[in-house]
Amino acid sequence: MIAVVFALAAALLQQPGAPEPAKASHMSRTIEKGDQSNIEEAKQVLVRNDAEWARLWQQHAPDRPRPAIDFSKEMVIGLFMGSRPNAGFSTAVTNTTAGNGALIVKYTESVPPRGAITAQVLTFPYHLVAIPKSDVKDVKFEKVQ
Repeated sequence: MIAVVFALAAALLQQPGAPEPAKASHMSRTIEKGDQSNIEEAKQVLVRNDAEWARLWQQHAPDRPRPAIDFSKEMVIGLFMGSRPNAGFSTAVTNTTAGNGALIVKYTESVPPRGAITAQVLTFPYHLVAIPKSDVKDVKFEKVQ
């Protein structure tokens, strides 16, 4: 009986016009993470080709060599928190999922707890992550707690 229910559910998911189920999370690798980017405004980006990567890297760290990315196999997610008044802030990609023609990027932002003793220096937290290439059109960034 259970096998029949699973077979029926699988058949329903395969029907034309039925919504595409969300696919499993993409495996990702950190390219670089830190708190000293030259990008001063908060932004989230998806880089799909080498020209876009060159432009982003020029904004982010023009004084350092750009890491090589094989854009035939990967894309790059960039999270930038923008200028922060002291140390203790960070951001991180936690999960990426593709489904229904969209890539959903879940990320966190951490702030120092109230009363924390932190270095009094401007920081620009960021996280650059490579994920497998996808042809999804829409990208949605979702901040999670």
